[in-house]
Amino acid sequence: MSFFTSLSGLQGAQTDMSTISHNLANVSTNGFKKSVTQFADVIASTANSNPTQMVGSGTVVKAVRQQFSQGGFTQSASALDVAISGDGFFIVKGDEKSGNGVAFTRNGSFQVTSDRYVTDAQGNKLQVYPVDGSGAVVATGLGSTVSLRLPQTSGTPEATENVKMSLNLNAGSAIPKDATRFQDPDDEYVFDRFDPGTYNQSAQTTIYDANGNALTLTNYFVRETKPTTDDATSTWTVYSFIGDQQLNAGSDPESLQPIQLTFDSTGKLSDPSAPTTFMGFLAPGATSEQVIKLDFGDSTTQVSSPFSLNSTVQDGSAVGQIEGVTIADDGTVMASFSNGDSQALGKVVLAAFANSSGLRQMGSSTWASSGLSGEARLGEPGTNGFGGLMSGAIERSNVDITEELVALIAAQRNFQANAKALDTASQISQTIFNIRS
Repeated sequence: MSFFTSLSGLQGAQTDMSTISHNLANVSTNGFKKSVTQFADVIASTANSNPTQMVGSGTVVKAVRQQFSQGGFTQSASALDVAISGDGFFIVKGDEKSGNGVAFTRNGSFQVTSDRYVTDAQGNKLQVYPVDGSGAVVATGLGSTVSLRLPQTSGTPEATENVKMSLNLNAGSAIPKDATRFQDPDDEYVFDRFDPGTYNQSAQTTIYDANGNALTLTNYFVRETKPTTDDATSTWTVYSFIGDQQLNAGSDPESLQPIQLTFDSTGKLSDPSAPTTFMGFLAPGATSEQVIKLDFGDSTTQVSSPFSLNSTVQDGSAVGQIEGVTIADDGTVMASFSNGDSQALGKVVLAAFANSSGLRQMGSSTWASSGLSGEARLGEPGTNGFGGLMSGAIERSNVDITEELVALIAAQRNFQANAKALDTASQISQTIFNIRS
């Protein structure tokens, strides 16, 4: 019997060393949870056995139990790297092609695929609760979770119709005349937007067409007259262009008319309440005309100070392109867009189990529920006993190298001791075999 008793000890020590070796091999695996080998003694007895004379029959591996203690954290620059501080598991789901179902993980190192799904390294999609526009959860339960997907755009394009500008034109500005073009004072003035000598100032404003494409509205300001003893007013001409197309401020489509601004002796616009409507503008690629109204309002002045563009307001908007995503401590996933929009995409849902040690290991730091673990209990981060989230961090393995190496030495000693007992039993048997009558 001593042979089988020592053999059970050898097998148990070997299992212990294998478990420790597995722990050490995954010391750098994010979200990995170590295991410990638990043993039980083997006793064969009957009701007639004398308790004081019973001899055990060795040992047996009772369980290789996982330890779901908290691992350390590593800081990360990625907003999609998330760690759970406390209890809970992320829920991930494989696609139909892979055949993977619902799985649970502590490895929060997520990435974005080419089709904008947020997945783990194995391609399993992170599950979140759906939310409304305010970020409130609208459905709960494992069957209500959805795969987190980042939208590419946000908002609806809106064509610019109204543009309002407020600026100051320098009252001391000279009437432009390019000396390189006009040698004779009697030559007729000709505006040329490519010749800075033919205008005083220019101002650019970004507007949008019906598809949300950005266009540049450029206004060129040309001084025409200055106040005289007979006339205290001063006039300016404004030539407006969108790209290479000049806008027509008049009603005749055959004759392009610029805007005329008239200032009184105090530097205020004589008719500030009348916006100019440009007709006939056709955006690139468009099939219908876009009406644009330019209003200088009552804040545009002509005083003795440098030219300044005080404000520009337009009512068009572009489709926002996604620029970033963040995950808050409560699990809310927010996306920000280039047009200033922000959108709640979902809320990360966590799962907990009555017996986490009963989870079935799937590899790659993922687990599946089993009859021993019980069904998953779902909740939001930071509520009902669930841990909080730490964005920009990854949970490391909970393996302590020093502890494992000491345990490995102890397992090795146990193996050697059982091997020595087996060798001793063999020598005793050999001695008996050599006894001769």
